Amino acid sequence: MGVSRPTVIGWRDRYSHGGIKALEDEPRCGRPSRIDEADVVVATLARDGRPPPELGASQWSARLLAAELGISFASVARVWRRWGIRPGQVESFRFGTVPEIEPRFRDVVGLYLGPPDHAFVVSVAEEFQVRPPHRATSGRRRLPEWRTRDHRRHGAATLLAALEQARYAAPGQARTGPSGEAQQPRHREFLRFLHGAVDAHRGVELHVVADGFRLARNPEVRRWLARPQNHRITVHVTPAECPWLTLVEIFFGILAEQGIQRGAARPGAQLSAAISAFTSGNNNRLQAFTWTKNAAELPGQFPA
Repeated sequence: MGVSRPTVIGWRDRYSHGGIKALEDEPRCGRPSRIDEADVVVATLARDGRPPPELGASQWSARLLAAELGISFASVARVWRRWGIRPGQVESFRFGTVPEIEPRFRDVVGLYLGPPDHAFVVSVAEEFQVRPPHRATSGRRRLPEWRTRDHRRHGAATLLAALEQARYAAPGQARTGPSGEAQQPRHREFLRFLHGAVDAHRGVELHVVADGFRLARNPEVRRWLARPQNHRITVHVTPAECPWLTLVEIFFGILAEQGIQRGAARPGAQLSAAISAFTSGNNNRLQAFTWTKNAAELPGQFPA
């Protein structure tokens, strides 16, 4: 019932002395409430939740409705909180334009929750322009970190990472151009990754969850996948606007928070070395990234 043990004991004692009649509410002390919550709710939701035209307002506020009903605005706010009414809240939505978004969504989530027998599932994603900020940190103990108002973000690198669900490994490789600028991953690098995955898992089905990037749709990649010896490889591309479906995104978040944001990495090769060092250390202390919810428990992604 969601009440305390003494309350239940009191109910039981009252029932034993007076039966069902004794369980009715007893007269309470103090002045009875003069505000009918139903009237406040009806006044809020009438006319599709809009105030009367003569008020010239597009939505109710607690003070405006209180003046209209002749009660305090604190009483209106209390009723709104109790009934979960938020006149000023705006919710947004977006129509999915990806063909068959629901089957593709369930396909990826199903691979995480129930991969096929004797098969490996690998999630692949790429992070563009990984940059460490240049911070001015405090050198004194027990003082918080600080940074100047005009702090700059130095360096740029591109990271291609994969996470194998069987071993929970998250290998990654950062690449930078000669001047430290970001160098976009090419389809040949994605093919090099596929070659390594095929060599590591021979004779079994290999499912690759790709983060919808263009590499999986490259003509040379598609021709390589169409070869008879590669028919056991299936590439599952996540729907647009759903990059979080790849478990590697969790690794990217940890990398940005622990390995880059607080680090002292500098542009170019030093940034790539910092990413590689963090990746190696992370692989030595493997932590399982497990998907816990099925597609039906993730509301708002597609119509039910």
